[in-house]
Amino acid sequence: MIGKLIYLTVTRPDRTFVIGVLSRFMHQPEFHWLAVIRVLAYIKSCPGKRLVYRKHGYVRISGYSDSGYIGDREDRKSTTGYCTFVRGNLVTWRSKKHDVVPHSSAEAEYRIMTHTACEIVWLKNLLMKLDFRQPRPMPMHYDNQSAIYIAQNFVFHERTKHIEIDSHFVKDAWTKKVVTFQFTPSSKQLVDLLNKAASLQVFYNLCNKLGMLDLYALA
Repeated sequence: MIGKLIYLTVTRPDRTFVIGVLSRFMHQPEFHWLAVIRVLAYIKSCPGKRLVYRKHGYVRISGYSDSGYIGDREDRKSTTGYCTFVRGNLVTWRSKKHDVVPHSSAEAEYRIMTHTACEIVWLKNLLMKLDFRQPRPMPMHYDNQSAIYIAQNFVFHERTKHIEIDSHFVKDAWTKKVVTFQFTPSSKQLVDLLNKAASLQVFYNLCNKLGMLDLYALA
C-alpha cells in the first residue's frame, strides 16, 4: 500500500513528506497502519486537489530550501527539502532524509542549498534551450543566516571543512551572479511542507501558496 502511495508524491507535493516518513516503515506496516488510513482519508476528501498553473506574465526562476534539523527523534538525522518555481508556478520539489547526522543546522542547510542551486541552474539551462532567458540572478530563499553567511564568505576551518566540496558550486554560482541569496523568515518558508509536520492551518496555507487547489471546489 505504502509503495503505491509513493507514486502520488510525483504529482502531489502535499503528501511528499508524510509518505516519505511512512515508506521507512514498510517492513513493519502494522505499527503505522492508522497513519496510512489517515493519508487515504485525506486523499479521498479532496480527489480534485492538484497543482494549478497560471500565467503570470514573466519568466523568473526561484527556489526555496530548508532543513528539518535532526528532525527524526530516533536517529537525529535531518530531512531536507527544496522546491523551485518558474513563472511563479511550482515545477520541481524534493524531500529527502539524510544518511548521516549533520554537525549543525548550518551544515544541513548548506547541503540542501547546494542541491537547490544545482536544480535552478539546470532549469535555467533548460529554459535557455527553449529560448527563454533569465538575465537577472535567480533568488534562492533560506531561513538560516549562518548558511547564507558561509555561502558568501566561505573560509575553510575546522567547523566548515567537512562541507568544502558543497561550497564550491554554490560559491561559484553566487560570485558569477547566477543566483542570489535571500533570507526568508521561517513563517514564509514554503518548503516546510516537504520536511516537517505542520498544523492543519499551516498545512493548508502552504498548499495554497504552492499553487495547490481543489479543481472540484472551483467548479
